[in-house]
Amino acid sequence: MRTVSDEVSVRLYHLDSEGGATTTLFYGTLTEALRRAEQEPEEIQDGLFLQTSNDVVAYLDFIEG
Repeated sequence: MRTVSDEVSVRLYHLDSEGGATTTLFYGTLTEALRRAEQEPEEIQDGLFLQTSNDVVAYLDFIEG
């Protein structure tokens, strides 16, 4: 993901690996989205993605650096 500030607006969503359906969990700042994502169970975290206006990154890739 390109360099972003903690206050950038993001969409946090879950991508179902079996059916391919996406479910939006949260719209807000990156800080708030990361807090929300860390509260999800591990099996859900595996399918979480953060989307800005010009980029998408898997949540686990983002937090692992």
